[in-house]
Amino acid sequence: MFTVLGDETRLYLITRLCEEGPLSISALTDGTGLTRQAVTKHLRVLGHVGLATCGRSGREQRWRVEPRRLREVRQWLGRISAEWDRALGRLKSFVETSD
Repeated sequence: MFTVLGDETRLYLITRLCEEGPLSISALTDGTGLTRQAVTKHLRVLGHVGLATCGRSGREQRWRVEPRRLREVRQWLGRISAEWDRALGRLKSFVETSD
């Protein structure tokens, strides 16, 4: 999951979908300098890990963020952040008492 989100293009696509709601590949491609094929490839990767889903709206396919999976990612990041805070606290205590 974090490897998928570590890619700058995929993170950009997820951000756009979060901010603007469901979008077509054409809308996601406009103004980016990316090809439709590249955007499609990245969307499929996001879909494979469950971060985005595709549905039809008339003749267009629109991609949207899967909120449940995004909440799971946020929870994991919260846990990782808490672990780092604890580790840094232990390091600070060690350095301050070692003098």
